[in-house]
Amino acid sequence: MEKTIKPTSGWAMLSLLILLVAIGIFFLIIRQFPLGAVSLFIAFAIIAPGFIAIDPNSSRVMTLFGSYIGSVKESGFFFTNPFYSKNKVSLRAVTLDVPSIKVNDKQGNPIMIGGVVTYRVQDTFKAAFAVENYPDFVKIQSETALRKLAGMYSYDNWEDEAANITLRSSFDEINHQLAHEVGERLQIAGIEIIEARINNLAYATEIAQAMLQRQQATAIVAARSTIVEGAVGMVEMALEQLSRKKIIDFDDDKKAAMVSNLLVVLCGDRNAQPVLNTGTLHQ
Repeated sequence: MEKTIKPTSGWAMLSLLILLVAIGIFFLIIRQFPLGAVSLFIAFAIIAPGFIAIDPNSSRVMTLFGSYIGSVKESGFFFTNPFYSKNKVSLRAVTLDVPSIKVNDKQGNPIMIGGVVTYRVQDTFKAAFAVENYPDFVKIQSETALRKLAGMYSYDNWEDEAANITLRSSFDEINHQLAHEVGERLQIAGIEIIEARINNLAYATEIAQAMLQRQQATAIVAARSTIVEGAVGMVEMALEQLSRKKIIDFDDDKKAAMVSNLLVVLCGDRNAQPVLNTGTLHQ
């Protein structure tokens, strides 16, 4: 369990250390008390390792002969027991770019997925002693969480029409779930997840072309459906207005011919070529 300590200020001890060095140099200059000068320099060598300077958003984990003493999280210049081992643990936020990996979604389709995880150390004791190397631990666990997330949801709802949440369309829900998955795995290391999100999502190369063709076909079918629906409405409106205004009387054959011609004009891929009829409608 993390224990926060605050060591004494290093400035007073630094002044004392400078005084000891000055006295030792003075003894050497006057060539008096050589043993005393040597003793002062030995004291300097023993005391000097006790000084530590801690930057903002940084910390030191103190141990003494294998026993955990505490963690210093306050920035400044301090003096501690010279025999303490001082392991530096950064408290700054770190952004990890998880490279794209090939996984299978819920439907078994191979996809490429990558993410970004922003984290920081919350418990220095766990980060230093619960895992071997916490940056590598975060990287591996983030990739594992990304693999699990991809297998929980479909890429889209073309094959799974009942899916309310998909990797491609539900970014907020997916990113929230990713942060939850990564956070659970990193609790043992005392890591806090600030943000986790997907930054790359695509079908794998071997099926990308087929999926693109399927998307194009779906778009074409949807567009054709809209065109036909609109064309039928326009034909119906045209026949109704012609009949209501008594511009022309239609029998079934004339009505069928007009409907056919209008649908060809409205639904065709190319512009219709007009044909001038200089006779009657029956010619």
